[in-house]
Amino acid sequence: MRHKVAFNKAEKTAWHKSSYSGSGGGNCVEVAEGRNVLVRDTQHREQGHLSFRSGEWATLLNTLKR
Repeated sequence: MRHKVAFNKAEKTAWHKSSYSGSGGGNCVEVAEGRNVLVRDTQHREQGHLSFRSGEWATLLNTLKR
């Protein structure tokens, strides 16, 4: 499930709210998918992001699903 995409023209990165974030509004994570997967806290975007290789991100999600 995808949510509204926030496109930052300066970064040229399309961010979307992760489908793993709750709908309560408090604890949200945004993800930008591409060659690398970028992850950031919606409430603290100015603090930067984490970067994962696509394969690493897929492994993390598969591990969490188990």
